[in-house]
Amino acid sequence: MTTLPLSPGAPVGIFDSGVGGLSVLRHIQAQLPHEHLLYFADSGFAPYGDKPEDVVIDRVLGVAAFLVSRGVKALVVACNTATVAAVRILRERYPSMPIVGVEPGLKPGAASTRNGLVGVLATERTLAGDKFLQLRDQIVDTTGARFLLQACVGLADQIEFGETGAPALDAMLERYIAPLLAQGADTLVLGCTHYPLVQASIERVIRRHTDGEVTLIDTGDAVARQLARLLEAAGLLRMASAETAQLTGFTSASGTALSSAFAGLLGQNPPVHEVALGATLSNPTGPHI
Repeated sequence: MTTLPLSPGAPVGIFDSGVGGLSVLRHIQAQLPHEHLLYFADSGFAPYGDKPEDVVIDRVLGVAAFLVSRGVKALVVACNTATVAAVRILRERYPSMPIVGVEPGLKPGAASTRNGLVGVLATERTLAGDKFLQLRDQIVDTTGARFLLQACVGLADQIEFGETGAPALDAMLERYIAPLLAQGADTLVLGCTHYPLVQASIERVIRRHTDGEVTLIDTGDAVARQLARLLEAAGLLRMASAETAQLTGFTSASGTALSSAFAGLLGQNPPVHEVALGATLSNPTGPHI
């Protein structure tokens, strides 16, 4: 257990197994525009979903420790697999720090559906998790909603590699979404943080199959709102000042690839640093915001 001195002027740390967490970061920037942000893309260790849980836990603790060493005041686990595996352990290790994980989106999905049929697009690991299935059963019992689970094998990897306009991506989306719409789903939960990054492509597939309204659930908005609540409750919100909020990227793989993702997906060009966890930062002296 580590108790840390936390300052409103310190940055918020956000991390994911790759670039998927950028979908969460953009919601945080929209709702908390004055906050300094550090984003860690653990692309050199991705994907998390095909690794044993104890390995994922160790890796998440390592990434979190790196961000804590950069002076963050809060952590956002912008990855479903990492949240399920390690968010409880992170909260035990850093009890004084606000820590937000990614929820699977089942509750807002059940609240949004009009006909009771909710499609859930997620990784195999997420859909097979005991915690996910327990939550699904609880919500089914309380709301009567029916969840149609669709494992999207390879989709997160396709997005991670930047192939967002490739025919292969469109074919994957067609294969995974069409059966859910054929069964009558009027709500689709984007159960992996990578998926909102190709929301426009998802919407095109939906329009090819139905003229009806289909609601898409992006859990990044809820994560940003929860972060804002926790920061406010802890007196850690950064107020507007003459100093512009800064965004800095870190990655365990190619800095060029992460820079391209920032530019292509968010239209931003923050400084990016390559990190070897357990070794040294490519720029060992900074930046410390």
